[in-house]
Amino acid sequence: MKPLNTRIAAEFLGTAFLVAAVVGSGIMGERLAGGNVAIALLANTIATGAALVALILTFGPISGAHFNPIVTLSVGAYITAAYWFTASTSFANPAVTIARCLSNTFAGIRPVDVPWFVVAQFVGGFAATILEALRENQRAQLTSGDQHDQQLIQ
Repeated sequence: MKPLNTRIAAEFLGTAFLVAAVVGSGIMGERLAGGNVAIALLANTIATGAALVALILTFGPISGAHFNPIVTLSVGAYITAAYWFTASTSFANPAVTIARCLSNTFAGIRPVDVPWFVVAQFVGGFAATILEALRENQRAQLTSGDQHDQQLIQ
């Protein structure tokens, strides 16, 4: 495992590049689409999806590429698809949400919506934490049951 400072630096850089890709691809999409919102969204989607895959492949071996909770290549595909059904593009990171409200672009978030995005992100994080704790507890019980069965067999 890489040293903690190296992993933190990789996460910081990965998140910064991801924000740049999201906002930059939104600007690109708007400029290239000539007013066609569907084309802007498509350009934004493809560019962000490609950037996310590149960032995961680059930073994954260093830090796990957790720019967003539970980011993997399969989640990268989900994020790319999320452009079509959610304004947040599923980036559940309050710092990124606040940064995106400072951008008056296709990829921006209206400042009035930021509190609700952040609340939803914390609620999702809390729910995920509870579900993971329950899953770990169940796994521990199953493991201890298996060990008990092995002792009975011997």
